[in-house]
Amino acid sequence: MTPGVGVYVIGVDSGGSGLRVALGTAGTPEPVATTVCAEPVRTGPDGIDADHFLTQLLPAVERLTRDALEARPPARIAAVAVGAAGMATLGDHLRARLPQALATSLGVRALVLAADGVTAYAGALGQRPGAVVAGGTGMIALGSDLCEWRRADGWGHLLGDSGGGAWIGREGLDAALRAHDGRRGGSPALLARLRAVFGPATGLPGLLYPRADRPAMLASFAPEVAACAQEDPVARSVLRRAAAHIAEAAAAVCPRADTTGAGERATSSGGEPVEVALTGGLFRMGEPLLAPLRKELEQQLPHAALVSAAGDPLAGSLLLARALARSDLRLPRHPTLLHVVGDGSGDD
Repeated sequence: MTPGVGVYVIGVDSGGSGLRVALGTAGTPEPVATTVCAEPVRTGPDGIDADHFLTQLLPAVERLTRDALEARPPARIAAVAVGAAGMATLGDHLRARLPQALATSLGVRALVLAADGVTAYAGALGQRPGAVVAGGTGMIALGSDLCEWRRADGWGHLLGDSGGGAWIGREGLDAALRAHDGRRGGSPALLARLRAVFGPATGLPGLLYPRADRPAMLASFAPEVAACAQEDPVARSVLRRAAAHIAEAAAAVCPRADTTGAGERATSSGGEPVEVALTGGLFRMGEPLLAPLRKELEQQLPHAALVSAAGDPLAGSLLLARALARSDLRLPRHPTLLHVVGDGSGDD
């Protein structure tokens, strides 16, 4: 059933920089209004803190819907889609609490709880098969043939996220400290940038280690690596290795028609090149990273087509909510990556 006039949906994007919320209609792709909660949702022993999440989400939804729902009665919210960083591994508390909380507070019984990689995928490619690399402080690649998901990396800055912002920043700082010590592999240019950004090299551990936002602090140095890359071979090497990691993750998840050879890996069942999209703030570093990344993708995925992302993760969340409201959610469901409760096809 296609929802009619006055049927709204909510899309949510929860990440390291805070909570973004969009109000949209079930029939049109553009948001009606958006708002931002600048405080990131906390994590605790139970994973993502559902209570903290709700104390930010519910007032934001009330602000967004007040004027729209009063101006166009009768109206209802048909579906909500939440994309959250850490949902796949830390989302048990959210999956347990949100369905009843949103049903009680908003009267919504149709809910999508998705990993941020999935909302990045939906924003970039919609509901088409392909692969998406979402790069920011971290890095995760997701691919789908619309039957199942394939995931690579996204393991956090201590165990993975290879090629992401924190990884690049950490490699750049390592090269700077090597120069400070007089060890091989050091970069005087990056040491100069370390001093300009953080002060004396000897003070860096005291700045970094006590902080809860260590990944973000590491990632803040990634643009300095990119700025040095044109003149500094060590910085260029860091970005080449980052590009290789990113391409490897994309190749690992890209859907394939069969397993007859490496050249078939990025070929869809219809023989067309599979689309690969890049999304996230990491790729705003521009050509210092994108140039080596294009070369790596050509080598590792020669039959894939690199395309521009159509939208961001918030747009992806809104797309998922709209698809659920229209009973048209075609992306594969998964217990932790794309968890669905109910549907939005109630009476209009």
